[in-house]
Amino acid sequence: MKTLYVSDLDGTLLTREERVSAYSIERLNRLIDSGMLFTFATARSAQSAFRATAGLHLHAPAILYNGGLIYNFEKGETLFHSVLEEDWKWYIFSILREKRIAFIVFGAVEGKERLVWYTGYETPGIRRYLFRRKNDGRLTPANTEEELLAGYVFYFKCIGPREQLEEAWNILKYDTRFICIYHPEPYSSDFWMEISPRVASKATGVRFLRERLGCDRVVCFGDSSNDSDMFDVCDEKYAVMNADEWLKAKSTGVIGYCEEDGVAKWLEANFRP
Repeated sequence: MKTLYVSDLDGTLLTREERVSAYSIERLNRLIDSGMLFTFATARSAQSAFRATAGLHLHAPAILYNGGLIYNFEKGETLFHSVLEEDWKWYIFSILREKRIAFIVFGAVEGKERLVWYTGYETPGIRRYLFRRKNDGRLTPANTEEELLAGYVFYFKCIGPREQLEEAWNILKYDTRFICIYHPEPYSSDFWMEISPRVASKATGVRFLRERLGCDRVVCFGDSSNDSDMFDVCDEKYAVMNADEWLKAKSTGVIGYCEEDGVAKWLEANFRP
C-alpha cells in the first residue's frame, strides 16, 4: 500500500523559530531516503516554505498558499495554481477597507511572486510579520490600490485583534466563492484571517497529490483551522499536542508538541519501508 505523509508547517512541523529542527531534519531525511513519501501543506509561499524547511530531502510536490499552488521543488515546476478573479479581489479589498483591517496580498506579476502591503497602514502585526521577512525578495510596498492588487492574487492574509477580524470573517465566510480561514497567530496574541478562492484548499491539494502520485492512503498532521479540510480527506490525521482542541477531537490521534519534534517522532515510530 502506497502512503503519502503530509504535514502542516507552522505550529506543526516548524518550531517557534520558524524552521524544522536539526533533530527532525535528520530523522525525516533518514526515513525519506529509506522510501517514505513525505511532503508539506502550508499557507506559505514557495520561497518562504523552502527557507523554513532548508535541508529537508523533499522529493514529492508541496502544497503551498493553502492549496493555491502545488509546486515540485526538485524540478522547479508548477503543477497546479488557482488565483482570485479580478472582481473577487476588489470585492475582498472593499470589505477589508470598510472594516479598517490591515492585510498583506500574496500574488505574482509577470511570473515573479510578490508579498504586497499598503505603506502607511502597517499595524504592529503587519510590521512584525514583515520584520521576520526583512530580507525576502518578494516584499513589495504599494502606494496605490492599483499597485496593491496588480497581477495575480493567490490570497489575502489579515493580521489583527480577534474582534476586528471577526467583523469581516462573519461576512466572507458565507460567500461561496471563497475559503475564509480564521485562527490565532502561532507566534503572538493576534489573529490571522486568510481569504483564498474556494477551489484552493489543502484538501484539494491532497486529492491532487493522491491521484498524481498514485497513493492508496494519505496520513496528515496539523494544528489549526487551516488544516481542518485536509483532515476531512485523509485516511488518518494526527493533531500535535499544541493543536486546537476541536481539531484534536476530529483527529485519529494526538501526537507530541511541535517544539518537541512530534511529527518526526511519530513517523520514526510508525513508518515501515
